[in-house]
Amino acid sequence: MRKYLAIAAVTLSALATNAYAIGEARISGKVIDAQGQPLADVQISISAATKAKNFSTKTTTNKKGQFSAFLLDGTIQYKFVFAKEGFASYEETMKLKLVPEKNEKTVTLNSGTAATTVTEVTVPAAKAKPDPGVVAYNEGVTLANEGKVAEAIVKMEAAVAAKPDLSQAHSVLAKLYLREKKYSKAIESANKAIAINDDGSLNAVLAEAYEKSGDKTKAAEYKKKAPANPASLFNDAAKLINSGKDAEAEALLKQAVGAEEKFAPAHYELGMIYVRSGKNSEAKKHLQKYLDLEPNGKDAATAKEMLNYVK
Repeated sequence: MRKYLAIAAVTLSALATNAYAIGEARISGKVIDAQGQPLADVQISISAATKAKNFSTKTTTNKKGQFSAFLLDGTIQYKFVFAKEGFASYEETMKLKLVPEKNEKTVTLNSGTAATTVTEVTVPAAKAKPDPGVVAYNEGVTLANEGKVAEAIVKMEAAVAAKPDLSQAHSVLAKLYLREKKYSKAIESANKAIAINDDGSLNAVLAEAYEKSGDKTKAAEYKKKAPANPASLFNDAAKLINSGKDAEAEALLKQAVGAEEKFAPAHYELGMIYVRSGKNSEAKKHLQKYLDLEPNGKDAATAKEMLNYVK
């Protein structure tokens, strides 16, 4: 039952690409009634309007009828549904402008079941002279999300040249340089972003960049500040499993799935550890979770076989 050496390490930078998603969007606004009075406690459901994404979230207007939402992937369309008891609901599918641009919207709900009146959309009016830094940033985000990293870097470099205080562009540049293994540039861009707005999001980038460039001290410093990285935890657990130290590996794998609940390889290895230790109920839970996440994964056949074994 023991499985050593066959566990492949997960590439840290590959998984980190998902952790450092770019192209965020923000929307805020107000919901009012036909008389222009703010409506509190309006339920707002937001879901991805594309089958490629399985995302949904909810928010509620406050006493002043105000609402706001942050969407990590602003490159896709979202369906918004505004609903409140006693009022006709309103639905709209929208493609939002990316950060740092704002999206503002006012929705009017009619009482009863009558159709909702025309919705007033208040997106900032187009400027006579668009900010070249923001334009270059948005173009760079589009290129990056299309996988055109080299072209995206050119745009982001143009963005920071035109708008040196655009922290988002410095942040994205740091992540793109990291993907291209340009570690010194990644560190430089990350530090510029932090100098403008230190929100803690670049600690993992700096930890990896310093690690790859050979500065172990700095890498350790930023690794402590960074949120738990499931790939790193998994790789450390794999080494322990291959050394026959299941108990120590179990603790790290639990941290990995705690940091990323959908991290399938960690669920699989946890399941195998529990098979070997005779904890059948735990083994079944994690092996089934692995199959739910990756029904056609490379370890799917073994997971199915082990599920029959631990019945």
